[in-house]
Amino acid sequence: MMERRMDAALLVLFLVHLATTLEVPLDLPQPPTITHQSPKDYIIDPRENIIIHCEAKGKPHPSFSWTRNGTHFDIDEDPNVTLKPHSGTLVVDISRAKAEHYECVYQCTARNKHGTAVSNNIVVQQSRSPLWSKEKVKPFIVQEGVSMVLPCRPPAGLPPPIIFWMDNNFQRLPQSSRVSQSLNGDLYFSNVLREDSRNDYICYARFPYTQTIQQKQPITVKVLNLDAINDTMAAFYNDTDLFSEDPADERKPTFLIPTGPTSSKMVLRGQVLEMECIAEGLLTPDVSWTKVSGDLPAKRTSFLHYQKTLRIVDVSESDAGDYRCTARNRLGSAHHVIHVTVKAAPYWISGAPRNLVLAPGESGVLTCRASGTPKPSVSWAMNGIPIENSPKDFSRKVEDDTIIFTDVQTGSSAVYQCNVSNDYGYLLSNAFVNVLSEPPRVLTQANKVYQVIKNHQALIDCASFGSPIPKITWFKDSRSSTLDGDPYILHDNGTLEIHVAQARNSGKYTCVARNILGIYENHIYLEVKEPTRILKQPEYKVVQMGKSVVFECKVKHDLSLTPTMTWLKDDGELPDDERLIVDSDSLTITDVTENDAGVYTCIMNTTLDHDSASAELTVVERPDPPTDLELTDQKKRSVQLTWIPGDEHNSPIQKFLIQYEDSLHHRGHWHNLTEVPGTRTTAHLKLSPYIHYTFRVLAVNAVDFSRPSFPSRVVKTDPAAPDENPTGVQGFGTEHDNLVISWKPLSGLQSNGPGLHYRVMWRQKVVDSDWTTVTVANNSKFVVSGTPTFVPYELKVQAVNDHGAGPEPAIAHGYSGEDLPVAAPDNVQAVLLNSTLAEVHWDPVPFKLIRGHLKGYKVYYWRERSLHKHNPHLVENQILTFSGNHTRRMLPGLHPFSLYSFNVRVFNGKGEGPPSPTLQFDTPEGVPGVPTSLLVTNPNLDSLTLEWSPPHDRNGRITGYTLKYQPVNNSNELGPVEELALPANETSVTLLNLKYSTRYKFYLNAKTVSGAGPAISQEAVTVLDEVRPANPFGNVSSSPGEDGTLISWEYWGPEQNVYVEYVVNSEGEGEEEWQKELVNGTQNVMLKRLKGGLSYRVRLVAKGHHDQPLHLSDELLVSVPAVASRQVDIATQGWFIGLMCAIALLILILLIICFIQRNKGGKYPVKEKEDAHTDPEFQPMKDEDCTFGEYSDNEDHKPLKGSRTPSNGTVKRDDSDDSLVDYGEGGDGQFNEDGSFIGQYSGKSASKETAEGHESSEAPSPINAMNSLNSFV
Repeated sequence: MMERRMDAALLVLFLVHLATTLEVPLDLPQPPTITHQSPKDYIIDPRENIIIHCEAKGKPHPSFSWTRNGTHFDIDEDPNVTLKPHSGTLVVDISRAKAEHYECVYQCTARNKHGTAVSNNIVVQQSRSPLWSKEKVKPFIVQEGVSMVLPCRPPAGLPPPIIFWMDNNFQRLPQSSRVSQSLNGDLYFSNVLREDSRNDYICYARFPYTQTIQQKQPITVKVLNLDAINDTMAAFYNDTDLFSEDPADERKPTFLIPTGPTSSKMVLRGQVLEMECIAEGLLTPDVSWTKVSGDLPAKRTSFLHYQKTLRIVDVSESDAGDYRCTARNRLGSAHHVIHVTVKAAPYWISGAPRNLVLAPGESGVLTCRASGTPKPSVSWAMNGIPIENSPKDFSRKVEDDTIIFTDVQTGSSAVYQCNVSNDYGYLLSNAFVNVLSEPPRVLTQANKVYQVIKNHQALIDCASFGSPIPKITWFKDSRSSTLDGDPYILHDNGTLEIHVAQARNSGKYTCVARNILGIYENHIYLEVKEPTRILKQPEYKVVQMGKSVVFECKVKHDLSLTPTMTWLKDDGELPDDERLIVDSDSLTITDVTENDAGVYTCIMNTTLDHDSASAELTVVERPDPPTDLELTDQKKRSVQLTWIPGDEHNSPIQKFLIQYEDSLHHRGHWHNLTEVPGTRTTAHLKLSPYIHYTFRVLAVNAVDFSRPSFPSRVVKTDPAAPDENPTGVQGFGTEHDNLVISWKPLSGLQSNGPGLHYRVMWRQKVVDSDWTTVTVANNSKFVVSGTPTFVPYELKVQAVNDHGAGPEPAIAHGYSGEDLPVAAPDNVQAVLLNSTLAEVHWDPVPFKLIRGHLKGYKVYYWRERSLHKHNPHLVENQILTFSGNHTRRMLPGLHPFSLYSFNVRVFNGKGEGPPSPTLQFDTPEGVPGVPTSLLVTNPNLDSLTLEWSPPHDRNGRITGYTLKYQPVNNSNELGPVEELALPANETSVTLLNLKYSTRYKFYLNAKTVSGAGPAISQEAVTVLDEVRPANPFGNVSSSPGEDGTLISWEYWGPEQNVYVEYVVNSEGEGEEEWQKELVNGTQNVMLKRLKGGLSYRVRLVAKGHHDQPLHLSDELLVSVPAVASRQVDIATQGWFIGLMCAIALLILILLIICFIQRNKGGKYPVKEKEDAHTDPEFQPMKDEDCTFGEYSDNEDHKPLKGSRTPSNGTVKRDDSDDSLVDYGEGGDGQFNEDGSFIGQYSGKSASKETAEGHESSEAPSPINAMNSLNSFV
């Protein structure tokens, strides 16, 4: 770190200490610092104890004292005053004293051995809310139109009260541009109206500290016009008019306040400037404001009381100047100029003086720089004593508002007071100089973790302390270099700033504080998190009432942060309604109502950031039905219908549908009459005669039709003759000798009266022909019989009812019935255009011979046979129909080299006429079809033979064949083309000098005189050499392997798709499907799926391109030997082997123990007992303790285990044979609960049991260990 140069300029020292305000830890010595104090002007509530705050810190903790009105205040002598423990705060108990006794100026002093700090002068005043002075308020009787002022004049309070006007019902009196309250509380009327008369104009004053309201006596106002005044006062003045002047006339504005053309106002800097101009006039004037010498400060300016008050907050010197208010009505205007002067109590320019912490030998500066209007004076004190009366200190130099310290020494610590004052106030500030030698320390918590959002600012703190001031350096992770360049910014207080944090900025940071006395490190961690983003925002929704709607809000956030989804409706909480279902990424509203409409906002919050998105929900419904149908302006054939639309429910009405009911003819049936746009609410309706109308209206919006409105009243129209005749009149015949006249009958609405019938008229369309007329009842057709065939007629149909005939009908035209044509087309001929297309010509049939409406012509044609001798005779009938009056048409799709026959017929609406004479034509030769087949035979080393069949469709005489061929490599690329011309009588050719082991592609087509036809193609391969056969496979063999059967082969073919196929060799049964495996690029394969014990037929297959024939190898018979089952054998499992070994070991141990027991020396008592018996049979081993009933120490006489020795003609059982036969009534034996035998023995059995009992008691008991082992197992 660069050392501070002692001879640096004082300004540099000042800036250094000014920029770095050190917070001295409380465990270090320091002078007092006042941390909290009551305001300078302290207004108290007289009903509560007085608390005057004074809190300070220091090391050692400071002591406190007070002055009152400039002299020492001995707290101990006043029993009503106490000092809070460890504090300088005064508490005055006013329960035993009056608060006004303590209305004084107080100052607190905090001192310790390092200095003394003092508080501001605290002026304590109690809040006052005096009662209104009692006075008799006279009523105001004024003439209508004049101005009026109702005075308030509230009592003076501390602080001043808030004024408002109300009536007896505690309702605020309405105010407007005509009636408004002034800043002093008076109520001004620019002009009075009759409705201003009332007897409860009450002025209220609310005192905020005591929360009390004082009320003035109600004021009565009576506004009279001139006549009323004369009538009222005549009774008092002998019927003499009191006022003889005219009533108040309209007049231009004049100002009630302020008075005169100009006024002035003084305001202090930082306070609120309020200026008012209230004018009277008739009509009510409008007031506006301008600044004469500039513009009004827009952001700090507001207008109150209907533009009559101009308010400017946070006043500055720039607000001084002239302000003009203008009152204007249509008769003129008035102006007033207010000159504003801005004064200023002292205020800091660059902040209050700051504490200095200096090391011995350092220098520093205390600056007390303030301003004000007028310019304030600056005075200094040290430890509460004027600095000129303080002890001299040569390291200190006072220069006006600055104290310069040079080469300070230990013991120079003190608190300096700076007092700046002028006529409008003062500033008092304490700043200590603390001389310390202290190594650096970092105050920021160790290992603190900062979390910031990506692309946001990151501020990593390193608050430190030391004297001299430590220098802060930062490192990251490996500490390879200091962090002092982009993107890092190091602030003077040690904070490291990353303006735009990125993921790579995450990690461990080390803050190092250094001064000449030491070094201190602190580790801090920064985690840069991904921002929270709403990926899918909720969308604007329009939903019908009663349905459901879903707002989606899909969010992406950093996975290490816990998200919280919140939904708002109209910026408030969601209603507590079970219909609103909030999921992790959606909001569902079921059964939507109108109240659900609004703006819904999803907010995703994490501990670091949030994101939000909003969407509006519009709830729509079909409109309500129109109401109040009214019929007006009724005439003979029209009426005016009006209605009132119903609620459109957020979906604009698109149109109105007007329906009517004819109660005379179709009661209960409603018919659509007309529609009008949704913006109209009236319709002019045309009426028809002889109808009893009832109207109703339906509204239509985007949702649906509304319910119908209530019906209108009935409108009846008189009958009349028809206004129109039937439409759609036409004449036609259903037979060759009749005429059917038809029309569309009139509806009931069109009949116009009773007795509707029709007058039908017709005549042939010739000159001087008379009309034939018949009357037809209400029908839609009439049949005229005996008419000539297909003759034109003129027709008329007229509507007639009991009140007359309709208008003269228009003439329609028709024809009587048609008959079949009687003639065929003449001069029919065919012109060949090519081998597949011909054009047929004919002369039209005369109109009279058609005997009906000409519909067109039909050409019948058929193929008799092919002209080639090899093709059979055949007939293919075809018909082409040509609508209209044509005389030529094309016959497409003909077969070349064929004989065709054809004729032509005319047809009308009745049917076809006779055919024309049948003619024939020959189509010329065409190109032949594709050859029927192309086969490759006898492939050799450099040659092969091609065989083919002629085309099925020769389309002429074959003149020859063209053969083209070219080689094809393994990547399907084609080589050069060779071409051969072959005669027509050949069907095979042998190609020589071909390349061996090469695939060729062949193309063969036939030719006629018209050209070559399409080609057939084929592919083939020449063999590799003459020794090897055409089959590309050889040396196919098999051999068994561990995992299956290995199939090997040799392959020299060009095909790329090679398979091995196999199937079970079955005799006399249906053959199974061949299984196959792809083996491209190799010449062996391991078949793993062959089952043991079966025989398989195996072959290899090579598949060519374009579905060429398969190349098959000779089949190989493979027998797969049977193998042992691969099922899991328990005898081979490790756990089973281990279990068997353990059991065997236990048995071995048991046998060893028993063997040891048996071979012990000497005879047991049981042996003596046994010797006394003549029965040589020994006792069996007991189950309970593994002991034996007979033992001998003579090895020579001991029988071998498992042997049988003859004795006295009997066979002795070996020692392992147990039998119940030796025991008397063994069959009656019983077992105890654990399964041991407890039968009763007789004779020798009993003696045996006794002997066993002795043996058990006398012999050693190695079996106990065995039993323990068994219980363990």
